[in-house]
Amino acid sequence: MLTYQTIDDYYKNYVKETYNAAGQLETFEINVPENFNFAYDIVDVYADIDPFRPALMWTDEAGRERAFTFGELSQLSTMAANLFASRGITRGDKVMLVLKRDYQFWYVLLGLMKLGAIAVPATHLLTAKDFVYRFEQADVSSIIVSGSCPDVVQYIDDADRQLGGVLKSRFIADLFNPFPFWQDFDAELRIQPDVMKRVTTAAPDYILLYFTSGTTGYPKMVVHNHRYPLAHVETARWQNIKPHGRHLTVAETGWAKAVWGKMFGQMILGCEIFVYAFDKFNPQKLLTAISKYKVTSFCAPPTMYRFFIKEGLEAYDLSSLKYSTIAGEALNPEVYLQWLKHTGLKLMEGFGQTETTVMLANLPGTEPKPGSMGKPLPLYNLDIVDPAGKSLPPGEVGEIVGYAKIGDDGYFQGYYNNQEMTELMWHDGLYHTGDTAWRDEDGYYWYVGRTDDMIKSSGYRIGPFEIESVLVTHPSVLECAVTGAPDPIRGQVVKASVVLAKGYTGSPELAKELQAHVKQQTAPYKYPRIVEFVAELPKTISGKIRRAEIRENDNK
Repeated sequence: MLTYQTIDDYYKNYVKETYNAAGQLETFEINVPENFNFAYDIVDVYADIDPFRPALMWTDEAGRERAFTFGELSQLSTMAANLFASRGITRGDKVMLVLKRDYQFWYVLLGLMKLGAIAVPATHLLTAKDFVYRFEQADVSSIIVSGSCPDVVQYIDDADRQLGGVLKSRFIADLFNPFPFWQDFDAELRIQPDVMKRVTTAAPDYILLYFTSGTTGYPKMVVHNHRYPLAHVETARWQNIKPHGRHLTVAETGWAKAVWGKMFGQMILGCEIFVYAFDKFNPQKLLTAISKYKVTSFCAPPTMYRFFIKEGLEAYDLSSLKYSTIAGEALNPEVYLQWLKHTGLKLMEGFGQTETTVMLANLPGTEPKPGSMGKPLPLYNLDIVDPAGKSLPPGEVGEIVGYAKIGDDGYFQGYYNNQEMTELMWHDGLYHTGDTAWRDEDGYYWYVGRTDDMIKSSGYRIGPFEIESVLVTHPSVLECAVTGAPDPIRGQVVKASVVLAKGYTGSPELAKELQAHVKQQTAPYKYPRIVEFVAELPKTISGKIRRAEIRENDNK
């Protein structure tokens, strides 16, 4: 018997939370039945309780709009499940989704959950080679592609031919299909029944498979189970999600951050999700959409906030915004201060990985320290350790680790078909994040960099992020990457690869000015002895800077 019956408190049937006297989240536990399934037990239930409650508001650059209630998402996802079942998709099958920010993503993913199939979200930026790798590694059986990606469709056709026809069935969503042997998802969906018998699934079953976008090596396959959505209630707590609010997380559906901020925690807490579909980020258009649609809470990477600030916030009515969070890369304090000055909102930073939910955060009710990732969330028992796994005292740099075992709530279930890599990340009772940080006397964590990004120069261990944070405060710097370059005397020296803002030209004089700027704000030994001006930085398809590529080019 479920105790809580309204959408605003229904989640309490599965999640137990406690708060301290200051209103800060103190404990968080998940308790679900063995057959818990987000699509059936959250979305379908909410459709029964309040079918007309807003669940999703979608718009795009062309001004088109689609609004969905919980009742509609429930119905459409059942029709999608019936369509997939009619094409032979069943429990355990892997189905790739290349749907950009199309609204079909939401009821397609829910439909797959209802069948117990495993969704494999992917970005439209993949090449034919990328698709071949993913098809082979994950044994993909079907694929659903946005109709606004004809080039991607061609890539997939090329990949399919190379694999000798690996796919059981293929669909295309959205507008039209120039390839007659593809099936039109939208047309097929309309003729499906909107009722189905619940398919038996188990909470430990896999629900999502993500290919990581690591900065080195081939992508690994991260798998999550049906308990994973409820762990994102804690993510939503960090974002200060409110029932009847309207939340926007800027993320394409090919990345894990889409379900972090555009589905699980927000829907569970009864908040409407706002989606703005675009191909190329335009700060003016996105700020206009936030203003027009009265977004109440917002999450984006620091780079976007930096572009907002350079765009000029005075021309936009952002009064509907009540809360703003930041993730995806570490926060530079200058961005924090400028956003606060213009909006009155403090940027509440969080840190997590594709393998987890938010692990560290500045939670509501706490006072953020600009540039700090915050403190461990209740779901995670975190520490900072040396290479031998010994806990380090405040002020010392080490790796962020979690005391946990595979399968613990919030964590992934290991790397699919890769026991060796799984054991490399999970050993001696620890989950190794591969990220380094230090902790202050108050327990706040401060990001330093990836373990393989550390610079060792003349006996010093230097993290790139501190230097990057200083450089971007100079008006000439749009973005930058700091790496270690080989040096016959010091072993390595600090190098800064700098992309300049509009109106600036690289010169020896500007390089010296940037070096002096760093010396004034950090220990002198950390300043970049090499400053290279570049048109762009090498990045992964998810936008992460590939410092490894810069190092490789310097070592040639």
